[in-house]
Amino acid sequence: MRKTYGILVFMMLLCFGCQWQLKPNDDDAAANVSVARYDRIESLYLTTGDYSALQQMNTYFPMQTRTLIEDMLHIGKVDDPETNSRFYRFFQDSTLQRMLVDVQHEFADMDDINEDMASAFERLLDEMPALEVPHIYAQIGSFDQSIVVADGSLGISLDKYLGSDYPFYQQNYSDRQRRMMVRSMIVPDCLAFYLLSLYPIPLELVNTQKGRDLHMSKIQWVVNEVTEREVFQSDLISAVDHYMKNNRSKSFDDMLRSSSKTIFK
Repeated sequence: MRKTYGILVFMMLLCFGCQWQLKPNDDDAAANVSVARYDRIESLYLTTGDYSALQQMNTYFPMQTRTLIEDMLHIGKVDDPETNSRFYRFFQDSTLQRMLVDVQHEFADMDDINEDMASAFERLLDEMPALEVPHIYAQIGSFDQSIVVADGSLGISLDKYLGSDYPFYQQNYSDRQRRMMVRSMIVPDCLAFYLLSLYPIPLELVNTQKGRDLHMSKIQWVVNEVTEREVFQSDLISAVDHYMKNNRSKSFDDMLRSSSKTIFK
């Protein structure tokens, strides 16, 4: 079977330094899930230098702007007067300018993603009603991290989902990686990162590939269930499926907290 968990684990480990603080849930949390288009304001500034767009970034998306500039791009501190010009100059590279245009074209409409996201979170909350829903927004990075979770928000870097045949990807990523860099992976990746933030890999498993794979297979099984798709496939995920079918009284939370030794005998 095709095994996709290895790459996802590697990307997720990039986020371990974040603080996982999610906003309180309410009865309509799933229905209200939609992706805030921070990327549009960001793109306007980076392609035109429009100062009013920069002001909107800092006024309406202060945490997102700080995370992007300081933690993802490592350009400098947002309160440094020189940072804004460095941020603008950084994206004047011809490849990044082309990417900014391509992102806005490819994601001119995200209604399908909003619908899938809301449906998946609704199913997830049906199974795990105590979970809290993060604020979800779209941003544009520089082909590095795909999903970032911090301070109650979940950011989607649209530059990592332009399609497996995108020219820059073909030159810089393997076939296996490119299969995951597609629009249809946005919702599954969001759910997987979200769940990993709540159920981090246990310390006794984090230092071995096998241990990380065992833990991630449990999260990926949940993602498959709530998206109603076989997004992730592996023998380990099949083992989780077998375990859950034979232990129907087990909740998703029970399974995610269970020792891997209990499931993978």
